[in-house]
Amino acid sequence: MPPKGGNKKKAPNDGSTTHTPTLAEQLSFLHSPRPFKNPTYAKNVNRRTKNLKTVLGQERERERADRERRRLEREEREQAMDVDGAPALVQAEVEEDVPTYTSIEAPPSLLPPRHYCDITGLDAPYTDPRTGLRYHDKSVYELIKSLSAGVAKDYLAARGVNPIVR
Repeated sequence: MPPKGGNKKKAPNDGSTTHTPTLAEQLSFLHSPRPFKNPTYAKNVNRRTKNLKTVLGQERERERADRERRRLEREEREQAMDVDGAPALVQAEVEEDVPTYTSIEAPPSLLPPRHYCDITGLDAPYTDPRTGLRYHDKSVYELIKSLSAGVAKDYLAARGVNPIVR
């Protein structure tokens, strides 16, 4: 059974009517000139893209081969001994591939810095406007209000801030 309304005849398009562009066609940048593109660029069709698993496997293999090369060099140095039997090179060389606290490089964090309570050390969502001390909750705020200006300044100095306490 054909769908309802499917037997209507469409008017033949004789080309006498002009096509009015839609709003999407008017705003399209598809056919506008692109001066930033290189007109002589030809895509390399022989280049094959690699998935992440392949790239990581190749990187692991390269690192393994590099470690093996360094191990062989180290064994050759150990075999080259002085007359006394002492190694020619100092054994206390620091391994280059062993990460340490100072050798790991990382960019600065994109997250905002965390604020901690100057009294308790807990998370501090609030700051006292008079002293500038950060506090966790209202019980700590009551304690901060009772502090003298000198004690508040000592707390701020412990945090590394040198403010003017009013």
